Amino acid sequence: MTLPVTPVFLARRTYRRRRLVDAARILPVLGAVLFVLPVLLLTPGEEGRLSVRVVYFFSVWLGLVACAAGLALFLRRGGAEPGAEQGAEPPLQGPVDGDGPV
Repeated sequence: MTLPVTPVFLARRTYRRRRLVDAARILPVLGAVLFVLPVLLLTPGEEGRLSVRVVYFFSVWLGLVACAAGLALFLRRGGAEPGAEQGAEPPLQGPVDGDGPV
Protein backbone atom coordinates (compact mmCIF):
# COMPACT_ATOMS: atom_id res chain seq x y z
CA MET A 1 0.00 0.00 0.00
CA THR A 2 1.41 3.39 -0.96
CA LEU A 3 0.80 6.61 0.86
CA PRO A 4 -0.73 9.46 -1.10
CA VAL A 5 1.87 11.95 -2.24
CA THR A 6 1.05 15.48 -1.18
CA PRO A 7 3.04 18.39 -2.54
CA VAL A 8 5.25 20.22 -0.09
CA PHE A 9 3.98 23.76 0.33
CA LEU A 10 6.55 26.44 0.96
CA ALA A 11 5.51 29.99 1.57
CA ARG A 12 6.50 32.08 -1.42
CA ARG A 13 8.06 34.83 0.69
CA THR A 14 10.20 32.41 2.71
CA TYR A 15 11.25 30.49 -0.40
CA ARG A 16 12.36 33.62 -2.24
CA ARG A 17 14.21 34.93 0.81
CA ARG A 18 16.11 31.66 1.17
CA ARG A 19 17.09 31.73 -2.50
CA LEU A 20 18.36 35.31 -2.09
CA VAL A 21 20.41 34.22 0.93
CA ASP A 22 21.80 31.36 -1.17
CA ALA A 23 22.73 33.83 -3.91
CA ALA A 24 24.46 36.06 -1.36
CA ARG A 25 26.44 33.08 -0.09
CA ILE A 26 27.58 32.01 -3.56
CA LEU A 27 28.59 35.55 -4.62
CA PRO A 28 32.13 35.37 -3.11
CA VAL A 29 32.74 32.05 -4.87
CA LEU A 30 31.61 33.55 -8.17
CA GLY A 31 33.92 36.51 -7.58
CA ALA A 32 36.88 34.25 -6.88
CA VAL A 33 36.24 32.29 -10.07
CA LEU A 34 35.93 35.48 -12.12
CA PHE A 35 39.17 36.88 -10.66
CA VAL A 36 41.14 33.67 -11.29
CA LEU A 37 39.69 32.96 -14.74
CA PRO A 38 42.10 35.19 -16.73
CA VAL A 39 45.09 33.62 -14.99
CA LEU A 40 43.84 30.14 -15.83
CA LEU A 41 43.21 31.01 -19.48
CA LEU A 42 46.58 32.68 -19.96
CA THR A 43 48.86 30.52 -22.08
CA PRO A 44 52.64 30.46 -21.45
CA GLY A 45 54.45 33.11 -23.42
CA GLU A 46 51.31 35.18 -23.95
CA GLU A 47 51.59 38.68 -22.61
CA GLY A 48 48.42 40.69 -22.55
CA ARG A 49 48.19 44.40 -22.09
CA LEU A 50 48.06 45.46 -18.47
CA SER A 51 45.37 48.06 -19.16
CA VAL A 52 42.94 45.39 -20.40
CA ARG A 53 43.54 43.31 -17.27
CA VAL A 54 43.03 46.30 -14.97
CA VAL A 55 39.76 47.22 -16.70
CA TYR A 56 38.62 43.59 -16.43
CA PHE A 57 39.39 43.32 -12.72
CA PHE A 58 37.73 46.63 -11.88
CA SER A 59 34.69 45.69 -14.00
CA VAL A 60 34.35 42.39 -12.14
CA TRP A 61 34.79 44.17 -8.81
CA LEU A 62 32.15 46.78 -9.70
CA GLY A 63 29.76 44.06 -10.85
CA LEU A 64 30.21 42.15 -7.59
CA VAL A 65 29.57 45.31 -5.59
CA ALA A 66 26.41 46.02 -7.60
CA CYS A 67 25.15 42.45 -7.15
CA ALA A 68 25.83 42.53 -3.42
CA ALA A 69 24.05 45.88 -3.09
CA GLY A 70 21.04 44.57 -5.01
CA LEU A 71 20.86 41.41 -2.91
CA ALA A 72 21.16 43.44 0.30
CA LEU A 73 18.35 45.73 -0.86
CA PHE A 74 16.02 42.81 -1.63
CA LEU A 75 16.91 41.04 1.61
CA ARG A 76 16.32 44.16 3.69
CA ARG A 77 12.95 44.73 2.06
CA GLY A 78 11.88 41.14 2.80
CA GLY A 79 11.82 41.48 6.60
CA ALA A 80 14.11 41.19 9.58
CA GLU A 81 14.14 37.42 9.99
CA PRO A 82 13.49 34.53 7.57
CA GLY A 83 10.87 33.03 9.90
CA ALA A 84 9.25 36.35 10.82
CA GLU A 85 5.94 35.46 9.22
CA GLN A 86 2.61 35.07 10.90
CA GLY A 87 2.35 31.97 13.02
CA ALA A 88 6.06 31.19 12.92
CA GLU A 89 7.82 30.42 16.15
CA PRO A 90 10.73 32.67 17.13
CA PRO A 91 14.19 31.09 16.90
CA LEU A 92 15.76 29.68 20.04
CA GLN A 93 18.15 32.08 21.74
CA GLY A 94 20.08 29.67 23.98
CA PRO A 95 19.72 28.49 27.58
CA VAL A 96 17.00 30.15 29.60
CA ASP A 97 18.87 30.23 32.92
CA GLY A 98 22.04 31.64 31.34
CA ASP A 99 24.57 29.35 33.03
CA GLY A 100 25.28 27.04 30.10
CA PRO A 101 27.20 27.42 26.84
CA VAL A 102 25.29 28.78 23.89
